[in-house]
Amino acid sequence: MATAAEEPPGLQGNTSTSTGARKNASSEGPSPTMSQAMKKTIGHRGINPTGETTYKKTTSSALKGAIQLGITHTVGSLTQKPERDVLLQDFEVVDSIFFPNEGSNLTPAHHYGDFKFKTYAPIAFRYFREMFGIRPDDYMYSLCNERLIELSNSGASGSIFYLSSDDEYIIKTVQYKEAEFLQKLLPGYFMNLNQNKRTLLPKFYGLYCVQAGGKNIRIVVMNNLLPSAVRMHVKFDLKGSTYKRRASAKEREKAVPTFKDLDFMQDMADGLMLDNDMYTAVCKTIQRDCLLLQSFKIMDYSILLGIHNLDQACRERDSEAAADPRKPQGQKSLYSTAIEAIQAETASMGSLDTEDKTGGIPARNSKGERLLVYIGIIDILQSYRLAKKLEHSWKALVHDGDTVSVHRPGFYADRFQRFMCNFVFRRVLLKTSPSKRRRAVTQPGRRGGPGPSYSTQTSTTSQPYSLQPQMSSETKDDTDVDNELNKGRLKKRSVTKTRSHSMILYKQIFCVK
Repeated sequence: MATAAEEPPGLQGNTSTSTGARKNASSEGPSPTMSQAMKKTIGHRGINPTGETTYKKTTSSALKGAIQLGITHTVGSLTQKPERDVLLQDFEVVDSIFFPNEGSNLTPAHHYGDFKFKTYAPIAFRYFREMFGIRPDDYMYSLCNERLIELSNSGASGSIFYLSSDDEYIIKTVQYKEAEFLQKLLPGYFMNLNQNKRTLLPKFYGLYCVQAGGKNIRIVVMNNLLPSAVRMHVKFDLKGSTYKRRASAKEREKAVPTFKDLDFMQDMADGLMLDNDMYTAVCKTIQRDCLLLQSFKIMDYSILLGIHNLDQACRERDSEAAADPRKPQGQKSLYSTAIEAIQAETASMGSLDTEDKTGGIPARNSKGERLLVYIGIIDILQSYRLAKKLEHSWKALVHDGDTVSVHRPGFYADRFQRFMCNFVFRRVLLKTSPSKRRRAVTQPGRRGGPGPSYSTQTSTTSQPYSLQPQMSSETKDDTDVDNELNKGRLKKRSVTKTRSHSMILYKQIFCVK
């Protein structure tokens, strides 16, 4: 084990050079290639002169190798420790191991340069993985057997994202404040998972740190929300705010851009239509998760929403250009898919006639096309600290404070819920009664047309969102009739006449004398 005084000299592949080389570079001035690479730097993420992605001046290839070596060792050594209940002090434990280039009695030799690997709360995270049905050998095999895939669409946070080869896990680099906040969050996160494993919140499977060259690169392992084997025809990052919530021109140039709130309100004004049970499950899960986030004073989170259009995919399947040899496979870990997270039955909307094994939520758009929706709450490691309070105050001076993304946790959670449950997701009420359809045609002001008829809960952007359930016109009609019968306002003669007519029909059908 490495002591705190040990400081690894750095990973091989770092872009830092020797002192003499730096002097020569400073005297000659920066090269055009270097200047271009510096312009592409976002936060700690950058691109070196060879075109490879770097994070804190450590190349992506060296970082991936260090991550896999460290996880292989820490998971393997953890299996030798007996299983026991999680104690409060387990959340504060940090294990570290030194990986010299030439190898040691505990570590293999490698060509990445010396580094130290830290594992935060190993016993607690082992318990988390067991709760989701992840065995140690499966976890280690998924992350360390094959090369990690670097995702090109990393966003504007300056983080690097890696995907495991089996599509199970996402590895994300996080900042010091985010890692520190996650450590403080772990006891409450542990308690919430014990009470309810079905949640749209991120499933954290491990928190690690690669220390090299005097830099600490902290990473977190999470569940993968959007299966790569399923083509996402459109993606959204939604917060419920409108200030500067539109995808940039550069983002729109990507093959599958991630759109934002204003884009959703413009392009999908009718929302996503879910059946009654699915809608209730989604909104209850969002409400429960927002209550938990509010209790931890967390805000500025969002829902990552991916939409797979089944009808469009069927049309694309006929063309060779859209053919994908990969077959979607179900994820191994429990409660990791969207349909599992919302406590909904997978057969509740079986009319879609799909053989989906990826856990998408069945839905329809305003055209009646069949959809599979993949959702999850992301970016929950932002607490309402002083810096965020100042950011909100500054933005509120030049714009409407209620439309700004950064806001106090209580207001943020309420706005988030109302936007998701009143605008993004809509309840679909299928009209199944023939008598009600006839009555709808005869009444003025009703619109009819060919094809399946839907009645959705709608809300306009000009009115405040409401989480109160709305009653359909058919339900109101039935309620009015019941009220009239209860109050005795309908004549007894008409009721008796209806019953007599029903008896005549019954005798005619069944030949009863």
